[in-house]
Formats: sequence, structure tokens, C-alpha cells
Amino acid sequence: MNIYVGNLSWSMTDEDLANLFTQFGTVASAKILKDKMNGRSKGFGFVEMEDDEAARTAISNLNETEVMGRKIIVNESQPRQEGEGGYKKRNSGFGGGGYRKGGGHRNGGFNRDY
Repeated sequence: MNIYVGNLSWSMTDEDLANLFTQFGTVASAKILKDKMNGRSKGFGFVEMEDDEAARTAISNLNETEVMGRKIIVNESQPRQEGEGGYKKRNSGFGGGGYRKGGGHRNGGFNRDY
């Protein structure tokens, strides 16, 4: 079973996350997601446990408990719905740029008040 774990401490490591769940059963993997730009934790991650019953026990025992000073959220991970995720184009904040005849600024795009 794949388990979502949210509201994690920024200093928590993948190993810390795995150790938190091993008391309930075998952990196949534990991964905290990190920002691609700066490598900082996004504050959530996923744990995969081999035994579904052990995973349910871990969820019920760990959800809303305090770990490293934060009350964590633990629940069964839901698969992404079709159309979610993937590449999203984001506005960089730098505008469109380029030359536009007659557009943009007054007087055809050029400031002639000099």
C-alpha cells in the first residue's frame, strides 16, 4: 500500500520517514518530495509498505501525531485522476517580450517623449 504523509518537518530525511513506519511492518520505500530548484523538502512524502494490514495500522496510529514538532497527516495515497499532474506551463513573470507593431506602448510601442 502507498501512504501519503504530509506536514512533515523541513529537516526530516527519507531515512527518518522510513524509521517512523518500520515499527508497524516492512517498508518497501520512503521518499520525501523535494523542490527541483533548491532541493528543499516540500513537506510531504510517500511510504510504501508491503503488507496492507500493517499499512492500515501505521495510518491509524500515526495520523495527527506530533513528529519532530509538527502534527503529521497520514492517509492512504489516492491515485492521480486522469488529467492531473504532468507538465504545467507557468508564467515566469517576465512578460511576453518581442516586438509588436502598433501594440504595447503608446506611439506604436516606443516612448518618443525624449
